[in-house]
Amino acid sequence: MATINDVVLIYLENAPIAFARVENILPDPKKGWFQMTLLMLQIPLQTVTWILKDAYINGEEFQMNGKQMRLETIHAPKETSAFSQDGGTDFPESAPSKKAPSDSHEKTDNIISFSDLKKKTNDPTTD
Repeated sequence: MATINDVVLIYLENAPIAFARVENILPDPKKGWFQMTLLMLQIPLQTVTWILKDAYINGEEFQMNGKQMRLETIHAPKETSAFSQDGGTDFPESAPSKKAPSDSHEKTDNIISFSDLKKKTNDPTTD
């Protein structure tokens, strides 16, 4: 059964059409029915409240405006571990190291001080 914060896939005429997150499930004044508030996971975000029987929340097909509907609770796929079975990681054993420029002729990045640059542009003696 879908519960609060579950993600459900909504089917219309046996075709998946949208994902939604269950925001709330409250009993309806009509016995055996529930008010199910869904946050539609689409742009723009919107919430809808459907009045459904417990069986419909559990995934049984129902009719809405003459169309066949169904809710399916979605479970996240199992995550694969970042570690392999032998206890190691999937990363290379040694990461390549950055070499410091050994030759003074190699190009290095220049650091420009904006305050020095501003002084030069405002100085009337430099032109």
